[in-house]
Amino acid sequence: MLRRLLRVVLALLALGFLSYGLASNWEETTAAVADMSPWAVLGAFAAVLLGQFFMLVAWRAILAGLGTWVPLRVAGRIMFVGQLGKYIPGAVWAYAAMIDLGRDHGSPPRRTFATISLSLVISLGVAISVAAATLGSQEAVRQAWYLVLLVPVIMVCLHPKVLTWGLNLALRVARKEPLESVLPGRAVVAAVAWTALGWLVYGLHVWLLAGRADLYVVATGAYAFAWATGILTVVVPAGVGVREGAMVLMLGPIVGTPAALAVAVVSRLAFTLADATAAGVSWLLGRQAPSSAAVYADQNGSGSTALTPDRNLSGSPEA
Repeated sequence: MLRRLLRVVLALLALGFLSYGLASNWEETTAAVADMSPWAVLGAFAAVLLGQFFMLVAWRAILAGLGTWVPLRVAGRIMFVGQLGKYIPGAVWAYAAMIDLGRDHGSPPRRTFATISLSLVISLGVAISVAAATLGSQEAVRQAWYLVLLVPVIMVCLHPKVLTWGLNLALRVARKEPLESVLPGRAVVAAVAWTALGWLVYGLHVWLLAGRADLYVVATGAYAFAWATGILTVVVPAGVGVREGAMVLMLGPIVGTPAALAVAVVSRLAFTLADATAAGVSWLLGRQAPSSAAVYADQNGSGSTALTPDRNLSGSPEA
């Protein structure tokens, strides 16, 4: 009860600071939003959707590496529909939804749990690396010098054996059965590559909203930094308020606080709409008859994490 109350208080606090920033700069911020080209906003939304697609391909590469191969449309249904749970206070809802959807399509719960966890670790590691590589000139990041020190640590942690060891440790703490095999290196490389591509595309949406031709590198790093900050603030659902504050911190000195606030708010709206769109489309495309789920379960086995030779680990999109 106390933890739930703390989450609510912190979420309201983050939203309060965001609201205060908007109220303090209301006229300038609304003017900045009004000055945005509709084509830029539409392009930003398209960039978010494309970035989410690349993240989906990375997610499926991990699931395949752990032994469950599903078509891309089914992976989308598990990931995009399930992750809507992140908007509910509490860290378990998205996990629970994705695990349940994965079970419907033949993926054992611990394998789906492992995929979600490894995907989050890889995405966070790549985001911090991107931020450290692109924001060296930003005063706020220079003060957070430890980001640079984290990069070699991240590289070590992305080694398949280290990733699997860490996940198995978490499973043991949770009194769950550990994975039976190490995540293959090919799957990790594919997931990291697709994730990095996703972050580069996410940078496009901030760049388009900011309206500065020379700002792409900083825009990419700013969003990566803001997302990482929001995701590490686990008590706030989907990093609401925290992510926007971090983005204003990065972009404000360059484009001005009102314009940075406008970018942060429209960015959040674009991601929320993209989450809903991706979930809706994936739900329709990924609908499977019960017999199809049984086929996946039979193909992947009920508990083995071993790979079969015909499984695709490249992460290339397949229908």
